[in-house]
Amino acid sequence: MNNIDEILEQMEELLDKSNPMPFSQSKMIIDSERLRELIDDIRLNIPQEIKRAKLIDFDCDRIIKEAEQKAEQIVQQAEERAKALVSGDTIVKEAKQRAAEILAQAQARSQEIRNATSSYVDNMLHDAEMYFTKGLQDVKKTAQAISQVKSKSSSDSNQNAQ
Repeated sequence: MNNIDEILEQMEELLDKSNPMPFSQSKMIIDSERLRELIDDIRLNIPQEIKRAKLIDFDCDRIIKEAEQKAEQIVQQAEERAKALVSGDTIVKEAKQRAAEILAQAQARSQEIRNATSSYVDNMLHDAEMYFTKGLQDVKKTAQAISQVKSKSSSDSNQNAQ
């Protein structure tokens, strides 16, 4: 099964290889059965593209959760170290300060990863939306061209019959 880009290229090839209608350079005779097959292929492939975007979103969520778990582990390790070092006021103060720094760093890193992941997913979804919008516009243009060919063909037939 082809991806949507390949199918659209096949549609363009179909248009490029089609013969012009007699007495008209802008109207083409197109194999409508083949064009319908290509449109059906696009319809079948759109869900796959959406599934890929959902997988990317799922992976981003997984990465965020892993980062949060690592941050929690770092905090726990820092707390355990601080407890082990409790032997005097200065050591306790230093340990608490270090634990707070580690916690702040872990939270900042977690937020950075969350922001980057969110931005990445937003960009991927925006790109997918633009891609599908363009594909849909191309399909509509092709359908409109075919409709015009049909209209022109039937009006030519009507004029020839008179």
